[in-house]
Amino acid sequence: MSAAIRSALANGTLVPYIGPGVLALTGAACPLPASMEALAGRLTATTSVPHKLRGNLTGAAQFIENFKHRKTVVALMKAAFQAEVAPSALHNFLAGQRALPLWVHAWYDDLPQRALARRSDWGVVQGLSQAEHYGQWTRHFRSDGSATGDLQGVANDAAIHRSAEAAAWRTLLYQPFGSVAPAANFLVSDSDFVEILTEIDIQTPIPDLVKEIRAGRHFLFLGCRFSTQLERSFAHQIMKRSSDRHWAVLPEQPTRNELRFLAQHGIERIAMPLESFVAELAGTAQAVAA
Repeated sequence: MSAAIRSALANGTLVPYIGPGVLALTGAACPLPASMEALAGRLTATTSVPHKLRGNLTGAAQFIENFKHRKTVVALMKAAFQAEVAPSALHNFLAGQRALPLWVHAWYDDLPQRALARRSDWGVVQGLSQAEHYGQWTRHFRSDGSATGDLQGVANDAAIHRSAEAAAWRTLLYQPFGSVAPAANFLVSDSDFVEILTEIDIQTPIPDLVKEIRAGRHFLFLGCRFSTQLERSFAHQIMKRSSDRHWAVLPEQPTRNELRFLAQHGIERIAMPLESFVAELAGTAQAVAA
């Protein structure tokens, strides 16, 4: 492991950005879908959709939303992520870091919340679907799951109070796609992402707290791929105006688009199994603490 990662972890300038692949660390029998294709299979297992959409998560969700109502999509998503799964060693390790101002979780499960539950000095900000919350891009929650309201800089006394509260959070958990907990907010259909991508170039859907914290920091991508335009767009916009050096654990051979993305953003590929990297990361942190 590079000295730069060790240093960034110790001084609070490392931002972990974890994706669905991290669920593999919970064990081979994990009941939660750990990829877009697996989740698409869950959504279409009991709902009829055209064959060409069955492996397409956003397209299948859009078809269900159009013909079965948005409430059906939400119910299926809640069912897909309702199983109670213990956080992995990585989740617990990250939750235990004293210098972790920002943690990005780009999937729908609630394992980060479960890992952070032993603390109270953290908060959550989640992306919202415009189909359910038109005109509101995000919602903030306290560690107990209660909503704090919008922290996007509304000029009133309540917003000032809430901003002061958020400033006391040692860790901000950012879930750009939403999450099953605490309020089952999901960005999953084609229309959900069209709304977001229309505005994301000018950073409107990115929470102000995330913009503030990410400045000058390094991102470490774990359990993520950059093989689709959607994955690349979100990673690009979330890490915008951060540092010029980042890392991604990618044991699989990257695609040509992924290699281009890594080069464009100064992301160094770490070609080792995620489980091995996490073991080394945790061991390094313990050695530094000692």
